[in-house]
Amino acid sequence: MDPTAAPPLPERRLIAPWWHTITILLVYLAPSISMVIAKHATPAAQSAPWASAAHNAMLRNYAISVALEWGMAYWAWVGVHWRGGNLRDLTGGRWTNWRGVATDIAIALPFWVVWEFAAWLVHRIVDRLQTPTTPYQPPSGHLEIFLWIALSISAGICEEIVFRGYLQNQFRSATRSLTAAVILQGAVFGLAHTYQGWKQVIVIAALGVLYGMLAAWRRNLRANMIAHAWSDIYEGWASFALFGRV
Repeated sequence: MDPTAAPPLPERRLIAPWWHTITILLVYLAPSISMVIAKHATPAAQSAPWASAAHNAMLRNYAISVALEWGMAYWAWVGVHWRGGNLRDLTGGRWTNWRGVATDIAIALPFWVVWEFAAWLVHRIVDRLQTPTTPYQPPSGHLEIFLWIALSISAGICEEIVFRGYLQNQFRSATRSLTAAVILQGAVFGLAHTYQGWKQVIVIAALGVLYGMLAAWRRNLRANMIAHAWSDIYEGWASFALFGRV
């Protein structure tokens, strides 16, 4: 053995069983893939579910989505718990004082500005691609708006736990590379949104990598959760309410 050679990287124990990770990947990827297959198989059914859904269907979809978000976060915790871990291993810990809250807000807000710029830039690049994008209908009425905000907060908490807390750490343990882990979880994050169209997959994957970089820097998900929840509220409702954009 060459005494000048770098020592081998230490083995990193997977935070959850591989089969458990596969179940999470299947839950997020299988529905999106099946929707893409269905759209190609039935071109006549290209109308967007958001645009054509009745009010009751919108409410039902929001409620189901909220339940799914929390269900997946719980399932991620279960996998880590089986290996002796806890919720802190996924989130990096909770706030202990108001100073910590203020610090994370102060980080999340400028990060959101960077997030918006990155989204605009990637959109400019992918707009040249000739692929369909699912039209979006913002929530309307007090109950829809309330449920959308509830869904946005749920996604901000739960998706960060699953993608940046669970998958990023699991991929890092498997590849022994933080860079690979950030990229892989971002790719999965983008593919989980295939139902929005391939342009959105590229945009969301890039944003997922940004979220992964923030989590790797902070070593916790608190600023991620704030930025993620607010970006969903803003993009899904507040920007329409404030600026009437379409």
